[in-house]
Amino acid sequence: MSENQESLRSLYDSGERLRKEVEDSYDYNSPAYQQKLEAAIRTYQECRNLVGQMSLFSTNETLEDVVSSEIRYMLIGYHLANLTSRQQSPDRVSILKLSKSLYVGFLNLCDAYDLLSNHDRSVLQPADPGELKAPPAPIDAAARRSEKIAKFKLERELKAKIDALAQNPHLLDEDELRKLQTASISLAVMKSIQQLEMIELELDILSKAPKPDESPVTHLIQDERSRGLDTRDGYSDKLDNIPSTIKGGPLLSQDGKPLRPFTLLDSRERLKQGVFKPGHSLPTMTIEEYLEEERKRGGIIEGGGEKSGAKPEPDEDNHEKADEETMKAREWDEFREANPRGSGNTINRG
Repeated sequence: MSENQESLRSLYDSGERLRKEVEDSYDYNSPAYQQKLEAAIRTYQECRNLVGQMSLFSTNETLEDVVSSEIRYMLIGYHLANLTSRQQSPDRVSILKLSKSLYVGFLNLCDAYDLLSNHDRSVLQPADPGELKAPPAPIDAAARRSEKIAKFKLERELKAKIDALAQNPHLLDEDELRKLQTASISLAVMKSIQQLEMIELELDILSKAPKPDESPVTHLIQDERSRGLDTRDGYSDKLDNIPSTIKGGPLLSQDGKPLRPFTLLDSRERLKQGVFKPGHSLPTMTIEEYLEEERKRGGIIEGGGEKSGAKPEPDEDNHEKADEETMKAREWDEFREANPRGSGNTINRG
């Protein structure tokens, strides 16, 4: 084994160890995680440089021409792409584009060695000469669900195959070792296609986000124009959606467009009249006037209480009412004489 091959083997094993430590960690924001991530990326970059110097892979070869122990080095680009996407940077777009190019380079290498299935080639579309790009996800919900189920089943089968072959890696013969390496590459290809779809979606979302040098108001106006809500040759004076928290600053832009809500007064005299006025709203009527107005509107219910049970005083001048009350009293007296108390209860008498 040459010195370069020994160095490549040692570097790759070191990179694999660092990568597994990064993938097993969940403290993404800690400095230790980022340092370990950077170390793993540097290690795989050195591996890639050594592979290029040694010319291990060529588009003129087939997979049978590659030594079984060197097939795993084809995964360097995939691991680099995966680790790069985990980096934290203010320029997220550049990170995603770099990760995308690494995924595409890995898929191109697999395609050169005929490691892509017919299904993989059918879902990958050529964007530029020599470049592959993942298509957008299907719009139909049922088709998207069926595709996810099929990918999940295939991923589970590949993982089970890899686990079964990797139980005793030192006891694997040449044929079993190649099967293990090929299964690992197939799994990486499937995950690369999935990651490319996620990167395309995230890049689309970031392309619609406001730029750092744009104010929220400027972005809002641009968003309104993009949706076709502007009038008068692209100008819109609709300020309803401008956040109320935006205060201060100029009222108009250099082009004479409003930047925040404001009120126009007809004259300077109205400003003078409002100088010595109180800051709160004063009442416009007294309580008595308000109650009278509510009584006219029927908003007050009268009656009830103790006075509702008191009998009104008889009117001595109303003779008809007095005669009516007298007749009712006489009829009541005659009824009581004809029906003394207890005369009706004859059932229980002894």
